Amino acid sequence: MEKVLIVGANGTTGKIIVDKVNANDSYEAVAMVRKQEQRPQFKEKGIKTVLGDLEKDVDEAAKGIDKVIFAAGSGGNTSDEKTILVDQEGAKKIVDAAKKAGVKKLVMLSSIKADEPESNPELGNYLKAKEEADQYLRASGLNYTIVRPGTLTNDKATGKIKMAEKLEGKGEITREDVALVLTRALDNDKVANKTFEMINGETEIEEAIK
Repeated sequence: MEKVLIVGANGTTGKIIVDKVNANDSYEAVAMVRKQEQRPQFKEKGIKTVLGDLEKDVDEAAKGIDKVIFAAGSGGNTSDEKTILVDQEGAKKIVDAAKKAGVKKLVMLSSIKADEPESNPELGNYLKAKEEADQYLRASGLNYTIVRPGTLTNDKATGKIKMAEKLEGKGEITREDVALVLTRALDNDKVANKTFEMINGETEIEEAIK
């Protein structure tokens, strides 16, 4: 089984991703958490954990890892400083650590309109940080997929999405559907080295990412 490091495992979306990866027989999920007290919830499910702080050195967390899903983020609701530290510089640290560790694939959870920060002034700095991280990953030489979902909801998965390199307007998508796409992107060559936006739609996920 390939070891998949989930960065941001303790987040709302991160926890769902960990469960989806863990449910796949091809993978062994490794949850990266910042604090010791965050470990038991994963250990109870038999999921390995590793300590890693995006504001510090994370090279150790990536050792022995085959693939990475980066799902950490400030959500744009914290200070500009925190946004830069986590969404931008933290993501870059993971990219560098993945390269050093010989990781085979890095799937990045970004944000819709990351390349158009002016489209949402309230989240402008957050979107700029996401775009900076995305560009860094593209230039890294790593095998990657960058997923840019619309507004995340806590609704039940629909299993259906609308996906394109660029989507007109905005929209919503469930966290569970995002987690499904991120997990499928780990071994799907059709989305290798590609960036795409997505919201909930009418196309089955398996069909959409073919």
